[in-house]
Amino acid sequence: MPEQSWASSPATRRAMQGNRSRDTTPELALRRALHAKGLRYRVCAQPLPNLRRKIDIVFRPARVAVEVYGCFWHGCPQHHRQPTANNKYWREKIIRNMDRDKRTRQALEDAGWLLIVVWEHEDVNLALHRIVESVRTRRGFTALEG
Repeated sequence: MPEQSWASSPATRRAMQGNRSRDTTPELALRRALHAKGLRYRVCAQPLPNLRRKIDIVFRPARVAVEVYGCFWHGCPQHHRQPTANNKYWREKIIRNMDRDKRTRQALEDAGWLLIVVWEHEDVNLALHRIVESVRTRRGFTALEG
């Protein structure tokens, strides 16, 4: 393990390196449900040319962006628990993530986009309903299957 590692042990380092930034289980479940409803979207796409950030699910014509947030990584108000090992590092990391999330939301809203955040613990069907309704409204479609 490198001397300056953020991990408290080699096992922790391996576990954290194994975390995915895309195609997570909650994200895949949501994408399958959206696809089954007949919605088509871009995955891990950059919605704005000047936004150096990729969004999990992007509906370009409707200008709807969907982010699937993990409770740990994005500081879920209901489920986030600060680790006891290497506490200072993780507290600062989560704060940086949350600040980046705020900047991303502001940039999208300033450009006329709607950002929908789905937390990993949310019911897929409830999130699906929110997204379908938003895409329908913003695209003017009413013919999507219910």
